[in-house]
Amino acid sequence: MKIGHQELTGYLERLQKPRPADIMKLEAYAEEHGVPIMEPTGIDALLRLLSLKNPKKILEIGTAIGYSAIRMALELPEAEIFTIERDEQRYHEAIRNIQSFQLENRIHVFFGDALSESAAVQSMAPYDALFIDAAKGQYQKFFSLYEQMLADDGIIFTDNVLFKGLVAGDYDQIENKRIKKLVSKIDHFNHWLMEHPEYRTTILPVGDGLAVSQKEVKRI
Repeated sequence: MKIGHQELTGYLERLQKPRPADIMKLEAYAEEHGVPIMEPTGIDALLRLLSLKNPKKILEIGTAIGYSAIRMALELPEAEIFTIERDEQRYHEAIRNIQSFQLENRIHVFFGDALSESAAVQSMAPYDALFIDAAKGQYQKFFSLYEQMLADDGIIFTDNVLFKGLVAGDYDQIENKRIKKLVSKIDHFNHWLMEHPEYRTTILPVGDGLAVSQKEVKRI
């Protein structure tokens, strides 16, 4: 009997401890309004890895409604999270959600495009961890721009790098031109990332695919 990825994911989600009601309320809102947030197994893996790293300062590219930032802040009570969002409606939603969790002193939200508003973000550098979860077609640009703001022992997480498994197939067969182009960009990013001379990367098949990139240790 062959078990597929969907069945395995469902099994792992059923094994997870129940999440607090206020977190599940955020998840329900995101699903109802079509707001992309991390899948349960993906966010769980991210939080476990972050807890091992215990970063004091985290930069997130792509706030959405603040779900991931809130989860990170709750998991890491000593960490500050800096996050940037370009959609005005979601920016304001994130602010309200962060305030409802009384985390406004630890989660700082910048409004603007991450590729053009980097100066404000840079003023708070260096960051111990970077989490990229924004426009997937721009992942390589985000990585190249913001990895410069990372601490020497920093770590970078990138979500959605498997994009529903489409990167593993023959995406030339995808009829939707926009999706086909996006899958091609993500696949190109994955190869570029795995071959990056300054980082060691592994891609975890959790959620929609989570890349974990750690700076190479410079040996004297």
